[in-house]
Amino acid sequence: QAPIKATCEDLSCKTGFPEDVHSAVVSRSVHGGQPLLNVRFRSCDGNKKIHFGSSEPEDFRVGEDGVVYAERSFQLSAEPTEFVVSAQDKETQQEWQMRVKLTPEPAFTGASEKDQRKIEEIIFPWQQYKHSSPLKRQKRDWVIPPINLPENSKGPFPQELVRIRSDRDKSLSLRYSVTGPGADQPPTGIFIINPISGQLSVTKPLDREQIASFHLRAHAVDVNGNQVENPIDIVINVIDMNDNRPEFLHQVWNGTVPEGSKPGTYVMTVTAIDADDPNAQNGMLRYRILSQAPSSPSPNMFTINNETGDIITVAAGLDREKVQQYTLIIQATDMEGNPTYGLSNTATAVIAVTDVNDNPPEFTAMTFYGEVPENRVDVIVANLTVTDKDQPHTPAWNAMYRMTGGDPTGRFTILTDPNSNDGLVTVVKPIDFETNRMFVLTVAAENQVPLAKGIQHPPQSTATVSITVIDVNEPPYFVPNPKLVRQEEGLMAGSMLTTFTAQDPDRYMQQTSLRYSKLSDPANWLKIDPVNGQITTTAVLDRESIYVQNNMYNATFLASDNGIPPMSGTGTLQIYLLDINDNAPQVHPKEATTCETLQPNAINITAVDPDVDPNAGPFAFELPDTPASIKRNWTIVRISGDHAQLSLRIRFLEAGIYDVPIVITDSGNPHASSTSLLKVKVCQCDLNGDCTDVDRIVGAGLGTGAIIAILLCIIILLILVLMFVVWMKRRDKERQAKQLLIDPEDDVRDNILKYDEEGGGEEDQDYDLSQLQQPDTLEPDAIKPVGIRRLDERPIHAEPQYPVRSAAPHPGDIGDFINEGLKAADNDPTAPPYDSLLVFDYEGSGSTAGSLSSLNSSSSGGEQDYDYLNDWGPRFKKLADMYGGGDD
Repeated sequence: QAPIKATCEDLSCKTGFPEDVHSAVVSRSVHGGQPLLNVRFRSCDGNKKIHFGSSEPEDFRVGEDGVVYAERSFQLSAEPTEFVVSAQDKETQQEWQMRVKLTPEPAFTGASEKDQRKIEEIIFPWQQYKHSSPLKRQKRDWVIPPINLPENSKGPFPQELVRIRSDRDKSLSLRYSVTGPGADQPPTGIFIINPISGQLSVTKPLDREQIASFHLRAHAVDVNGNQVENPIDIVINVIDMNDNRPEFLHQVWNGTVPEGSKPGTYVMTVTAIDADDPNAQNGMLRYRILSQAPSSPSPNMFTINNETGDIITVAAGLDREKVQQYTLIIQATDMEGNPTYGLSNTATAVIAVTDVNDNPPEFTAMTFYGEVPENRVDVIVANLTVTDKDQPHTPAWNAMYRMTGGDPTGRFTILTDPNSNDGLVTVVKPIDFETNRMFVLTVAAENQVPLAKGIQHPPQSTATVSITVIDVNEPPYFVPNPKLVRQEEGLMAGSMLTTFTAQDPDRYMQQTSLRYSKLSDPANWLKIDPVNGQITTTAVLDRESIYVQNNMYNATFLASDNGIPPMSGTGTLQIYLLDINDNAPQVHPKEATTCETLQPNAINITAVDPDVDPNAGPFAFELPDTPASIKRNWTIVRISGDHAQLSLRIRFLEAGIYDVPIVITDSGNPHASSTSLLKVKVCQCDLNGDCTDVDRIVGAGLGTGAIIAILLCIIILLILVLMFVVWMKRRDKERQAKQLLIDPEDDVRDNILKYDEEGGGEEDQDYDLSQLQQPDTLEPDAIKPVGIRRLDERPIHAEPQYPVRSAAPHPGDIGDFINEGLKAADNDPTAPPYDSLLVFDYEGSGSTAGSLSSLNSSSSGGEQDYDYLNDWGPRFKKLADMYGGGDD
């Protein structure tokens, strides 16, 4: 790298460039926006406004401070690059020019770099000194060209780069330093400077992929730390070395290309990146295809753009039915693809050949056969099979079927099975064997998408489908169905109404005649002859029946044949019944209420007739002549064709219930009339014409049903009360029967426990159990503590002298012991009604008394006399009957 020096210039002032030609050495790789050099321009008048320009503005730009920048990134050629820098005074339009020559720096190799290199020297520009005399003019600052340093240098380190000095170091003792990233800022320690000599050095190898350039600032101060020079900027560019291989963004690339594509069809783009400088040869990649598998029909079916990585087809013959996929090995090499110095890497490109419709469907047979029973629908009668070499389940493979002939009435359709691609011939309309016994259909098959251009095959395939219709036994049918008959009501039973017959559509089957039967007859008015279908009545036809809707009565009949299997058909007979005047009108409502005075006392009534015009209204209303009290007390006036008004004729009628007969006559021919009873309730009324509460209740009365219901409730209540009384009396008798009817001396209640009342448990009862223990186990001085006692428990007093049973008594002494206990209890003033000391729900522990089951009679049963049991009362009567009174 050529040394850069700052020398002392002549103090004489001459405006313009100091030289006509300025030469500078720069790196081969120039980056956009990179400062290249500083052009020096002298201005004797500091107030002049100078504008700089370049003759190559697309490549170079000159700033207002005279720094030349690169407008774009490019590579310098081996020959020097020349352009003109101009300076123009904006006021006087005076212009100065200087030619600039840029020479690319030579390449350095190995150890010769140090031998050929001369340490650069950077001198601080002149400046005005405060204490100097005579006064010196400050020299204009300039930008130091960048220092280019190759990455991955092998040293030795520290490696000297440049020397920084000031021309004042001869008179002053100066100290030099550098600041900025790489010096005193992270990453620190990469660049160091000798503070005395100003020697700038690098301490370790640099990596352009981490930091491409360093911007440092050099300082010069005296020993007191006073700044003696303005800081200068130093730019260190790291020169790229080819130390990174290309890397593909994906190791496997997937692409598609339609079969039959023409040469030059774009397929896909593969991309690799290189961490080295993309503007230098180290980062300039070139692509190529290393291999293709399979190699049919040609080993070079594809090519790749060596700069962009675009893969395109170069040969015809892509056929998915033969080769469905190609695998390419792609190589990317830097150094513009130099096989000797460039680094390379590979990736795989998988290209799938997509299907196009280049094969039409073809029927596997020219004729297909099928059969179908007559009158059946939604039945598949034939399967049409086709073959298609295109990719299954794609629009180029899916077949569509259509009928081109043989089915003018549209009785068949063809559906496509989505799995097998077969055509399913299906019946959609019933077919009559007696009309058509065979169909011959012409069917065409084609794909969902049209054939690709240039295919020589016909676009569709055709076949014939022969379908045979099978004769089956069909049900007979009535003609007409339904059949309408108009008939006046009132037709008597046994009258012939009409004939309703059916026809059998099976003309080619040997069958007997049809048989008829009744299927539905809601009112049971009709019957049909099983042979000839003649329908006669079995009851009188009534239009007013609940089974007649809108004058129409419907009955259903059945016609059956004797075929195999037997079939039957139904027919509906509709009888439209014409009205006759067979019903007399009736009054509505049947009950009414009015006041006992003349005003207000009008009652509105309506005539109801089940018949229709002209056998209904308008109606005539009148009162009968008998009894005479009717016309004397009441009057009736017709207010419309169906309505009349009944009112009192006299001023006052006693409250009560009156039956008023009314004669109503219709307009039929002949007329029909009836006498209807209107139950009128006459009551006392208030000023508003409403019945008062008491009178309304009296006048309303109770109907027969209400009276019967009340009587039933009263009877049921009396029966319940009687049953309860009988049950209570029976219960009292049972209680009385349980009592002992014996003398008080013989009363054994003191020794017999009432087991239906066991009292509390063992833990919540405080019993005196001393009487149940042996006398020798009792402590004489033991006194029972006072506690909570039951109400039926004997209170604590001086203990009476009850007899004590011996430890081993004789069985014959039991009676004496009981009698003595009874006498003592009777004489005990503190004893409750029954002896609670003998509650047997707790026997105590440690008792030496033997079990009752161990007691044995001293003599056999035959030696005992049980007649005395008859004297013990009703409780022992059963025992007396069992053991006393005889040998039995």
